Amino acid sequence: MSIANTKNCYICPICEYYGSFESVKPESGERKYAQCPKCGSLERHRLQYLVFKEITKDADIKTMSMLHFSPENFFRNIFKTMFKTYVTADLNSKNVDRREDLTKLLISDNAFDFIYASHVLEHIKDDMSALSEINRVLKKNGTAIISVPVIGKYTIEYDKPNPHEYDHVRCPGDDYYERYKFFFTKIRIYKSTDFDEKYQPYVYEDRSSWPDTMPSRPSVPGEKHIETVPVCFK
Repeated sequence: MSIANTKNCYICPICEYYGSFESVKPESGERKYAQCPKCGSLERHRLQYLVFKEITKDADIKTMSMLHFSPENFFRNIFKTMFKTYVTADLNSKNVDRREDLTKLLISDNAFDFIYASHVLEHIKDDMSALSEINRVLKKNGTAIISVPVIGKYTIEYDKPNPHEYDHVRCPGDDYYERYKFFFTKIRIYKSTDFDEKYQPYVYEDRSSWPDTMPSRPSVPGEKHIETVPVCFK
């Protein structure tokens, strides 16, 4: 029996674990087959890593530099060995190389070949300033992966951060990546459907209703949802 046809067993492209994935149960509700039990990666991380490998397969990344904002531990260890220069940054975390506000980085222009910031912008009210700063410190012909959690067709801005959504200040929709066009010459959106299901890059979640603590989240039919990864080119 092929791996792809084994029921509820998948491959983690990050740590190469093979077997069943675990459900997670945040306040928003259960997500099935979400987490790799070995490295802890979630659906979005696996898809992002598959995209990263695809876009760098012909690049000499050993000569390049990366700025990794709000770094995930399993990615931190991988990227540190891949890039010539690898710098981690975050506004609040102490376990990073630099304490930085993404809306006003204390970094020189054209400093990095690659910038990685996953699920960060939905926490930042002034996201346009953050995108401008990412563009500023990115080198010419540089690349940025700046994913956000997309739910529904249209972006919904919140009046204030919602503590029940990890202090999100908005619910990004399919239209959110239109904002990136103000800052980057080209954007390519990769999707779960671009890769083999054996890596489990989908979100299995009932989005037909949300808890009362998340009143602005739109309902979305279905229990299997496509994740997206925007790759931005300067």
